[in-house]
Amino acid sequence: MKGKFITFEGIDGAGKSSHVEWLAESLRARGLVVQVTREPGGTELGEKLRTLLLNEPMHLETETLLMFAARREHLARLIEPALARGEWVVCDRFSDATYAYQGGGRGLDRAKFLTLERWVHEHLQPDLTLLFDLPLDIARERIAVASRVLDRFEQERADFHERVRQAYLERAHANPQRIRVVDANKTLESIRKTLEQIVITNCL
Repeated sequence: MKGKFITFEGIDGAGKSSHVEWLAESLRARGLVVQVTREPGGTELGEKLRTLLLNEPMHLETETLLMFAARREHLARLIEPALARGEWVVCDRFSDATYAYQGGGRGLDRAKFLTLERWVHEHLQPDLTLLFDLPLDIARERIAVASRVLDRFEQERADFHERVRQAYLERAHANPQRIRVVDANKTLESIRKTLEQIVITNCL
């Protein structure tokens, strides 16, 4: 049986990453084999590209091409083999992030995004995408109190992040069967209960 592919998405500060490992452990408790990964990254080459992408200024199209290069490697080395073995893959960000950040945030031509998406993974989309949505002011407050060095995306102005959020919601509206919007302003317990219900309904 082919495995399931679940992705987590959302603007910086939405808190999605804190739920990724929790969901994986919940699925493992049901006897499933689960791979946890992230984008950009997930492979040795992907992690090297991640370092460049999060820290080095570059042309928008260079940035987009590197995102998809890391994604192609990720698919070939980790995601597709795991799914073929019947394992589940839980991934922190995938192509919806490129649509939102490079497309919505930076203004990449949508036709160029679609061309790359078709080229890199025409026959594979996540079985389920959990989009953590949060008012921008709350997300920005969370970023401001983070006790770490912020990457170049997190350092962007508020209007950039608002464009990213709106692009995410636009993508969700266009793909309601796949992308489920989660209110990330609720309590941890409430969010996890919602996630469990969505995953059980859509994937189990």
